[in-house]
Amino acid sequence: MLIDVITLFPELVTVPMGTSIMRRAQEKGAFQLRVTDLREFGIGKHKQVDDTPCGGGQGMLLRPEPLFAALEKIHTPSSRVILMSPAGRRFDQAAAQRLSRESHLIFISGHYEGVDQRVIDHWVDEELSLGDYVLTNGSIAAVVVMDSLIRLLPGVLGDDLSAVDESFGPSGLLEAPQYTKPAEFRGLMVPEVLMSGNHAKIAQWRSQQALDRTRRVRPDLLP
Repeated sequence: MLIDVITLFPELVTVPMGTSIMRRAQEKGAFQLRVTDLREFGIGKHKQVDDTPCGGGQGMLLRPEPLFAALEKIHTPSSRVILMSPAGRRFDQAAAQRLSRESHLIFISGHYEGVDQRVIDHWVDEELSLGDYVLTNGSIAAVVVMDSLIRLLPGVLGDDLSAVDESFGPSGLLEAPQYTKPAEFRGLMVPEVLMSGNHAKIAQWRSQQALDRTRRVRPDLLP
């Protein structure tokens, strides 16, 4: 998979994506990351990338010229262009799974009050939002989305089942509570069934716990 990110702040992308699992995934060739500094396509001596809204209003908008130039350089017939925007459809695990099957993703990181609508109309395939709130920079949101979908790529996680047996997986339920050693810590015990070695009973326990936890914490996930 090839991932391009267009941003005014490359370090907001390169630093987290160059750490831990994301760094190792790149080293193993699971995906290739390219970060484009939009300022390189800025207009005039001062490399201008933004301007005030036509018709008045607060804030600044990213101009179309730099974004068109950047996209024309990296876009291919197989590209899917995503704009991170508070106005977008809310991102979820199903979207992560869908995007993990793409061969080339291009993320446009919004900034200021957003981008000129002509960029959206001409280039953007979908707009995504992390939730009903506003961030100072779309690069942060893009990193969250990338992390979520990259971990689903084959070989990225140590155990491929780790991306399946978790919250929002095929069951649609939250993950059951997890425990590790020691079996007893300051009088707090690991549930006996998990130490029994009976895999059928453990699976049954985890299934029931997942249902109970979802009913208690996220009842909106239940049919």
